Amino acid sequence: MLRVTRLTDYATLLLTVLAAAPDAVFSATALAERTRLELTTVSKVLKLLAQADVVTSFRGVNGGYQLARAAAAINLFDVVQAIEGPLSLTECSNEHGRCEYQSSCGVSPHWRQINDIVSEALRQVSLAQLLTPAPLLADASPSPAIASN
Repeated sequence: MLRVTRLTDYATLLLTVLAAAPDAVFSATALAERTRLELTTVSKVLKLLAQADVVTSFRGVNGGYQLARAAAAINLFDVVQAIEGPLSLTECSNEHGRCEYQSSCGVSPHWRQINDIVSEALRQVSLAQLLTPAPLLADASPSPAIASN
């Protein structure tokens, strides 16, 4: 199953708190309290996000964290890359993949294409979009064609 780590999930949660108040500067402690995450986890995630220039950190008594740019300019690809590193669904879909069979594998180019599609899908979802309620599915019941099979 394709899945992001909990740290990426936590990063998204922390970033939505920051995005909801773009002019505010939040301490790691305040973010931990708002999200109910452990302070050590919040600090670790914020450090990774700061290294990737997704958030800006401020030192001192009134220090804390703030988004490095507008929420509309930060997408889920940025978040995944900051926490997980380069997106690579398979070893060979990475630019510098080290699969020993890559030179003789006919599937490798397809995995790269799938990797690109997933990357683009993540780029299409901004942090600002995560602040709005998700659209509800029009009808959650199976379609008649599926139900009759």
